[in-house]
Amino acid sequence: MAREREIRRVLATVPYSEAELDRLRAAFAPAQLDVASAGDDTAIAEILEHVDVAVIQGDLDHRYVAAPNLRWVHCDHAGLTRSAVPEVFEKGLMVTGSAGRSAAALAQHVFFFALSLTFDAYGLHDQHRRHVWRGLENYDARLSLWGRTMGIIGLGHTGVEVAKLARAFGMRVLAYRRRDAPAPDTVDRQYCAERGDTVEPLLRDSDMVVIAAHLSDETYHLIGGPELKLMKPTACLINIARGAIVDEAALVAALEAGVIAGAASDVFETEPLPPDAPVWDTPNMIITPHMTPRLPDRTQRSLDIITENVRRYRAGEPLLNALEPHHVFSRPTSAGPAA
Repeated sequence: MAREREIRRVLATVPYSEAELDRLRAAFAPAQLDVASAGDDTAIAEILEHVDVAVIQGDLDHRYVAAPNLRWVHCDHAGLTRSAVPEVFEKGLMVTGSAGRSAAALAQHVFFFALSLTFDAYGLHDQHRRHVWRGLENYDARLSLWGRTMGIIGLGHTGVEVAKLARAFGMRVLAYRRRDAPAPDTVDRQYCAERGDTVEPLLRDSDMVVIAAHLSDETYHLIGGPELKLMKPTACLINIARGAIVDEAALVAALEAGVIAGAASDVFETEPLPPDAPVWDTPNMIITPHMTPRLPDRTQRSLDIITENVRRYRAGEPLLNALEPHHVFSRPTSAGPAA
């Protein structure tokens, strides 16, 4: 076995329970597992002088890039934007994440948004609060989700789960993805950047556009003023991925001008969202604070991913959820890690 694929010592900073740490130890056995609090900089610095692998709670920083023997870092969350720095690839450091562990919950969050926009949940709540019966103008003209078109930008773990739910709701499903790969059965038409397709047909044809893509230099402000103008005036935009994929100022302008009918987002370019951010007061906008109810087995799903990647690492196989050069994001971000 090549020396660089040996695992002799592992650092773990994730606050797992003892039973969960035992499973982690079993996955890496016979390697030594050193556990340190994510806030114990002294202990982490000492351990990083010796480890081959690290399983960490947050994102990697210069300490991990500089560690002399470190070959693989697993960040135990989905969004790896903050870790996708050029130095990682220059060193040849393998970085993986736990993408997919919360995909089903994130897909449900998308449909919380889609149903809230469709049924005008805010308007109905205001009616309820004021004890008004049928006070919403033109409510009978609203269309349900059944028979309408959902366009999904990004067809990773979350995008695939969103497509399943969309099909269950009787929707036509379009998807746009980077890779030229076979489309799931739940997708009616797929566009691929590697084939030279653009996102424009999806934007024109969709009633609900869902952002579920990675944030990278390629996808930064992928949706701006020109793209929003391509959408139907009756369409809505939903962002469950990263705030900076959408030009927030352009979205505010589009909603204020009635270019699109509504929008909903769990993620923003600056997080926490400042109290004076214009998007707070934008009409037909639903906001959640980068917070999704967790799956009951989320940690076990993380450990399943790590365990499989230990096997792949030792076997010299490609790792699940690995950072690739096209994921590089060179702009500063204040957004926290995705679920």
